Amino acid sequence: MIETDAAPSPTRLSPAQRIAASISDPVLRVLVLSTLIGRVGRGIFLTVTVLYFTLIVGLSATEVALVLAASSAVGVGASLLGGQLADRFSARRLLLGFSALSGLGLIGYVFATSFASALLIACVVGAADSAANATRMAIIARAFTGAARVNARAVLRTVTNIAIAVGSALGGLALLVGTGDAYRGIIIGAGVVYLLGCTLLLRLPASVDAPPREIGVDTSARAAITADRRMRSPWRNPRYLALSALSAVFGIQFGLAEVGVPLWIAHDTSAPTALVAAVLILNTIVVIIFQVPLSRGTHDIRRAGAVTAWAGVIMAAACLLYFAASGTGVVAAVLLLLVAALAHAFAEVLSQAGGWGLSFELADPAVPGAYQGVFSMAFSVGSMLAPLVVTAALALGFAGWAGLAVMFLLAAFGTDAIARRAARRLL
Repeated sequence: MIETDAAPSPTRLSPAQRIAASISDPVLRVLVLSTLIGRVGRGIFLTVTVLYFTLIVGLSATEVALVLAASSAVGVGASLLGGQLADRFSARRLLLGFSALSGLGLIGYVFATSFASALLIACVVGAADSAANATRMAIIARAFTGAARVNARAVLRTVTNIAIAVGSALGGLALLVGTGDAYRGIIIGAGVVYLLGCTLLLRLPASVDAPPREIGVDTSARAAITADRRMRSPWRNPRYLALSALSAVFGIQFGLAEVGVPLWIAHDTSAPTALVAAVLILNTIVVIIFQVPLSRGTHDIRRAGAVTAWAGVIMAAACLLYFAASGTGVVAAVLLLLVAALAHAFAEVLSQAGGWGLSFELADPAVPGAYQGVFSMAFSVGSMLAPLVVTAALALGFAGWAGLAVMFLLAAFGTDAIARRAARRLL
């Protein structure tokens, strides 16, 4: 275990300075640099995905939706598997292997010529991505303690947003050219960049791996070890399962941002559709600037719960503001949507900070991979269901938006209740 309880100094630093300060830790330095390079490739691909499938491969909108849904679905089981494997084998090699498979999968999209081939590749990439994410969370849980764990997660999320923003700008080059060769060339480039980021994972120290497997122990001792692992399973921890489920419900706010808000702006408000891009940019800016500072202190269980509760209140307000933008003039709609998007972004930042703190602190430290696998799996389930929940809510107008607001409030307050109860038991 690398003892790095102290988070970086809370002095006012720019995002770039915070990232530079984090690189002093050898584990976080590797993860930051790998993420910074690799996620540029991911950002490139995300920019061209839908248009590549429809314009170049020739898939229908329904087929594209099925491909993306299937990718999320396989990620559910892969998250759980990745976390469990990280407790039994070398997390470094697992993360490298899963990440490399994902990069090769991105390149493989240039060979997609039909719905079946696109579906197969998407499932491979979705599984590899989810397993890699769960393994990465297990590495963070094992390599850091206390405040440093949440800080590491916050720094990586900040770096991810920066890299994806850069990748999105590069991906726009293929959109400008618009030819099949341009799309395929940029996708190959995205995969190559992703693989370059993977090579840095070779520098991770052995300390992030699970303890060596027992060698030479007799049958009874091995049976006792297996029984102990089963007793420590997150599936035997109702509190952690409830936390994971509630976090997954609140995580539907990502689907609201990616699917619901663009549809609402385009079809139910008088605001120009170009505002969709402005809203996404605003969200990215808020995450880059505020994720690290607003994550401080959430390693404390009680504070993590309170932060999540505030996220619920702010998210509920954002839902009502989004609805209020309908039926108004252009100027009023734009202003209301921007305020709603700003509130939404801060709710996202706070909910992530609280969720990370609780997911680490309420997990059994002896099997961090299994716990992070369950937490990641629950998030994958929420991501899979989010488009259906959001689109159904939008069809109901005010009742739907009010229902979303109540849903976020209940998830946030339920999480806070779990945190308060856990904190009392620790006293």
